[in-house]
Amino acid sequence: MIWIVTGIWLVTGALAVWVHRRQGKAGLRRSGGFAVSQGRALALRLPLAMLAASFLAQALPIEHIASVIGPQSGLIGIVLAAGLGGFMPGGPMTSFPIALIVYEGGAGTPQIVALLAGWSIFAMHRVLAYEAPIMGWAFVALRMSACAVLPVLAGLFAQAALAVSEGLQIGPAIF
Repeated sequence: MIWIVTGIWLVTGALAVWVHRRQGKAGLRRSGGFAVSQGRALALRLPLAMLAASFLAQALPIEHIASVIGPQSGLIGIVLAAGLGGFMPGGPMTSFPIALIVYEGGAGTPQIVALLAGWSIFAMHRVLAYEAPIMGWAFVALRMSACAVLPVLAGLFAQAALAVSEGLQIGPAIF
């Protein structure tokens, strides 16, 4: 984790040097002002999103959902999680806390990967509000069918990566 944070700081520092060379102190001020304004908005939204997701966890049968897409559910759980992801409401401030609560409720890691990939690709709220009215239903159908397998593949890839990292053999248990 420390290496990731260190890497992010190094990239940020390199970007700051690049902005300073191209735009001087004014560019750094604009960048810093933007970062502060986004940080303030996030500082207000994230605790509220976590609180809302916690209330939602009390209202939904998280244990039941987690048992259906638990670590032992294999491919069936991954497919179900991918489909369920498309019906999760809202943007990342809502969906990630929900995914975290389902994960902590007992869902498997590959299933949560598929859930979030399904949310990212098939989010029905975005399809109904933006994509279909702007692009048309023929395009929506084409995109959905072209992307249908991606969340499942993401879940299977995550399952394989976990199996390799844990030194397990990948076999029929994933199916």
